[in-house]
Amino acid sequence: MALKNFQYNKILRDYDAKQLESKHKLDLRTELVYKTIPEMKEIDDKVISSSIESAKLLLYGDEKALNSLKKITKEASRKRIQLLEQHGFPRDYLQPTYYCPDCKDTGYKGKEKCHCFKQAIVDIVYSQSNIKTAIAVENFSTFSYDFYSDDYMEPSIKMTPRQNIKKAVQTCRQFIENFDKEYNNLLLYGNTGVGKTFLANCIAKELLDSAHTVIYLTAFQLFDILEKNKFGKSEESFESQNQFEYILDCDLLIVDDLGTELNNTFVSSQLYLCINERFLRRKSTIISTNLSLDNININYSERVFSRIASNYILLKIIGEDIRLKKLF
Repeated sequence: MALKNFQYNKILRDYDAKQLESKHKLDLRTELVYKTIPEMKEIDDKVISSSIESAKLLLYGDEKALNSLKKITKEASRKRIQLLEQHGFPRDYLQPTYYCPDCKDTGYKGKEKCHCFKQAIVDIVYSQSNIKTAIAVENFSTFSYDFYSDDYMEPSIKMTPRQNIKKAVQTCRQFIENFDKEYNNLLLYGNTGVGKTFLANCIAKELLDSAHTVIYLTAFQLFDILEKNKFGKSEESFESQNQFEYILDCDLLIVDDLGTELNNTFVSSQLYLCINERFLRRKSTIISTNLSLDNININYSERVFSRIASNYILLKIIGEDIRLKKLF
């Protein structure tokens, strides 16, 4: 995806800041260890002086110098770990820590952009700061079954709301667990406020944490991009075209609140284009909606409904409006 210079530079500055933060934290840990274990600094100083001496000997053709340095370094590493554990520190206490261990906060693995760089592009182009804020609050660790009643049976599914949501959560966890092994999509449907978006955010967090690219868009945002991609002019069209490509190719696309957009023939055709192209690319999609299955069939074309019905796991979420219950 093409980025403007200021966007690209912002991402690079963020990586520089992460590297500086990592170095600062390591310096503080090293300072504490040296203060607690003076012998540790002596070991490190010996390795440094040995490295310098070996470099000099190598320049004079002493090929044994390198093997000698390797033995000194190996013994020093063993001794460091032994001293750290003896004094109650973790064995990796003096190792750098990274936000992304895969690229060590450089943004690249070899010549290829790391998954974290790709997600950074997605976040900045789609202004996804809202999803980062949401998943910090709405995730499996904060999910509660207490808002779902166990007092009555829903005739259409022959389960109580609590039984139903437990089954839905289990399905969502299986979706995450098998994400890289099986191709699946989810349709979360039900009344307003029953937790559909919360569940989508739970999935988003787990997949973001496991190095997948995730795009979260409301239905209105999605169709706005699709419209600009189709009818926009000049720079607007160029940006939306780039956005459109990532919509089709990201690991997971979440379309929230389908049915709240202004519906027309164009919307139906573009929705089919989007879900069908992602189906052909074997890229997973989650759609949440307040519409019933019948209304999806009525509001959109039969081929849209057919694609969803045949290729999505249908999860009906039932219960009372949780947002209202929290007020009382």
